[in-house]
Amino acid sequence: MTDTVSFGYEDVAPAEKTARVGGVFASVASSYDLMNDAMSAGMHRLWKDRFVRRVKPRAGEQILDMAGGTGDIAFRMESSGARITVADINPAMLEVGMDRARKRGIDSLVWTEANAETLTFPDRFFDAYTIAFGIRNVTDIPAALREANRVLRRGGRFFCLEFSTVEWPGFAEVYDAYSHHLVPRMGQLLARDADSYRYLIESIRRFPPMPAFEAMVREAGFVNTRVEPIMGGLVAIHSGWKI
Repeated sequence: MTDTVSFGYEDVAPAEKTARVGGVFASVASSYDLMNDAMSAGMHRLWKDRFVRRVKPRAGEQILDMAGGTGDIAFRMESSGARITVADINPAMLEVGMDRARKRGIDSLVWTEANAETLTFPDRFFDAYTIAFGIRNVTDIPAALREANRVLRRGGRFFCLEFSTVEWPGFAEVYDAYSHHLVPRMGQLLARDADSYRYLIESIRRFPPMPAFEAMVREAGFVNTRVEPIMGGLVAIHSGWKI
């Protein structure tokens, strides 16, 4: 790991990024789903549905949903009968998720505060590891990927849904202008927090392009890696298997 890491467009010390990302998500937790709907015109719901279809959760499986605090992915997998652990480094996000679960009458999920880089779960414990829109906020991404590999059983599967680099000509420029200029204003209007949403957009720009992130997944020990771009690479589903 280098001496500095990216926090949006800034380069900061790793410990500073961890603290500042924590502050961002503590700030936006209560309005996170509202802003996701506003920023994506509701499309994030379709992306998450597609993501869970790729995961194919099955009854009896142990699944770790990392950075899943608000429960969006876990709620979609819960009816499968899989035993799902929702982990997040941010207690404010977990509180939102647990409150949503109570309102839905869902009591089968396990909620735990955990750092993706230093998981306390035993080796080869889970059948699947999911992380949706969370990996880019991790301070040491290679460490988190290695931990994902460690806690998966042989034959276990890794799935990551994340924003990526738009490759459609024309659309990239339109999206760039929209995200940089309008999203922070929406954050101010809906969450009274323009700076946090400015960081979220900048963090997307600093995230590795699809081939580079796929290489990172392979370097962590996964095989049969695959990238599935959605909307020209606006978002992508990355997957791999542990053997």
